[in-house]
Amino acid sequence: MAIRPDNRLADAPMVPVDCRRCGAGVQVRKSSWNQTSVQWTGPALDRCEERCTAVQLAAGGGRGLFLACSALSGSINDAVRTGALVVVDGSA
Repeated sequence: MAIRPDNRLADAPMVPVDCRRCGAGVQVRKSSWNQTSVQWTGPALDRCEERCTAVQLAAGGGRGLFLACSALSGSINDAVRTGALVVVDGSA
């Protein structure tokens, strides 16, 4: 059985977005208004202020649960608003 290639990124590749607060640079793709894929790099994880605060607050200094950065979410919304980031399924 042949493995079917995943060609979703061919139509709408991930694009770079920098956080307006801390400058952390990530790769982003918006499949729909409700679904956003974010690819973090090591340097971006280290630079994100909200993530660093969450790690400091975690019990024992370990990595706690970090779901999202509100400042980065705002930067992603700005990228959509300016047309730098396209919503693949913009029908919603």
